[in-house]
Amino acid sequence: MTDETKSHRALRLGVAGPVGTGKSSVIATICRQLRDEFALGVVTNDIYTDEDTRFLKSAGVLPEERIRAVETGACPHTAIRDDVTMNLMAVEDMERDFAPLDIVLVESGGDNLTATFSPALVDAQLFVLDVAGGGDVARKGGPGIARADLLVINKIDLGPHVDVDVDRMVADAEAARHGAPVLALSRHRPETVAALCDWVRAIHGSWANGSHTPIDPGPMAPHHHGPKDDHTHAHGHSHPHHHPHD
Repeated sequence: MTDETKSHRALRLGVAGPVGTGKSSVIATICRQLRDEFALGVVTNDIYTDEDTRFLKSAGVLPEERIRAVETGACPHTAIRDDVTMNLMAVEDMERDFAPLDIVLVESGGDNLTATFSPALVDAQLFVLDVAGGGDVARKGGPGIARADLLVINKIDLGPHVDVDVDRMVADAEAARHGAPVLALSRHRPETVAALCDWVRAIHGSWANGSHTPIDPGPMAPHHHGPKDDHTHAHGHSHPHHHPHD
């Protein structure tokens, strides 16, 4: 991509993670804190609904027309990695309709620990875990945990209530990422929100000056949707998809 092309489009920032980790809340926090500093847009992904879009619109974090939904009709990873056409069209339409935008946030539907964005869709990505999912989750690894541009451990204020040692969870995450950034976040703790905003500013700055190179965290592991003897496709898996206000 040339510098001229880059100057005419927004930084595309993907937000992925399992069901219920707070991806929509993280996006709402970024929008609420940075909407006066950057021109923002949001594209959400759900399988058959626009629930995340409605949540963000009701929160009033951006003008409603700058929040749009993609109904994937399939497992969430399909539309963010396997065939990004629907999302890419939505992002490009957003950029065209509200040019110039600084950042378009793309939210994945809730998926499992292996779901990551294709670098053909986003320039950088953050992966969201939460303490309610268990203190051992970060140790389980996977491409999102290990190689996303930022790993967010969300809802840290809930640690004492779900018997999770947050410091240990953060240390495990740092070990899994070999020094890549990990952010412990609670929207109720201003210093953690400020750190998230600083990271977004930094990634936008490196994108704008041409020093950021999109990284592919790696493909999902082979898995199957159907019965064990069905070998007609290589990316089926079983996991819940319902995620109110994810």
